[in-house]
Amino acid sequence: MKILVALSGGIDSAAVAYKLKNEGHNIEGVYMKLHNSLTYHEENIKKVAKISKNLQIKYHILDLSEKFEKAVYLPFIESYKKGETPNPCILCNKLIKFGELVEFAKKKGFDKLATGHYASICGDFICEAKDKTKDQSYFLADIKKEYIPYLLFPLSNTTKEELKENISKIDEMKEYKKQKESQEICFVDTTYVDILKQHTNVEIAGKVLNQEGKVIGEHKGYMRYTVGQRKGFTVFIAHEPHYVLSTNPKKNEIVVGKKKNLEVTSFFIKDINIFIEKKSFDSTVKIRYRSEKTPCQVELTSLTTAKVTLKKPVFALAKGQMAVFYEGEKVIGGGWII
Repeated sequence: MKILVALSGGIDSAAVAYKLKNEGHNIEGVYMKLHNSLTYHEENIKKVAKISKNLQIKYHILDLSEKFEKAVYLPFIESYKKGETPNPCILCNKLIKFGELVEFAKKKGFDKLATGHYASICGDFICEAKDKTKDQSYFLADIKKEYIPYLLFPLSNTTKEELKENISKIDEMKEYKKQKESQEICFVDTTYVDILKQHTNVEIAGKVLNQEGKVIGEHKGYMRYTVGQRKGFTVFIAHEPHYVLSTNPKKNEIVVGKKKNLEVTSFFIKDINIFIEKKSFDSTVKIRYRSEKTPCQVELTSLTTAKVTLKKPVFALAKGQMAVFYEGEKVIGGGWII
């Protein structure tokens, strides 16, 4: 097969390229410029060039920075301004990595696009990877169903430890074993607050309210807080921990309460992406990447919205995150929490 391999400069994508090359496939690499950090790209392109030279393959550099800024970066900023907790990686996967990049691969005549994601393809669906500690199926729930046949995840049956062990035995790949894990959000070097400071004033002190609307403390700016957070604000008199329950961007206020007040048994989602043709179904749901799966019932209320009723409560549901639905290990859809 003729396969385009997305190369980031990291261990996972390098291992994918090496594996596919040694299986006899005709492969080429591609590096995507997704933001404007020149140092970041220079370092990674050197790594991509080196692995491409070792494998004697051609590689492309695809500048998607303008599209990334419009589709991922600016919505990230706006989401925080609206008091939400965004997930830019899901947007990037849908619109850029498994959107623009798939179209590039098809245009260039490749049969498949391969990446270093820890996930698997099971028929017409995305499924979990063998390594559950690294599984990234959650981040792939919003991609277009018609793109799934073009995708290849060669690390689906490999754990990270197995990958490192195998790489240590290959001379030209040994250096990758000691490489640090890549940061979760590629354009955030330190904290998301530092990114926001470049675009808006986040240092506006405001009031902390209890659920009855009484002022009980102070905070440093609503964009610094997300649902479930228990630090970074002041409560004048507190005998037990307080957690952020919600934020009010218009008034620059946050509402706090006890942990039990974070409990949620139902919620709504928008912009749904469902891979099965059912208006209602039972499944399990993850309300954030690291959360456990919770049994639920999903009822579509329109073509783009749905109500999710949980069979046991979850805590700290955050607007702007994605609810991802599973049938066993199979991803059957998702939607943005509102």
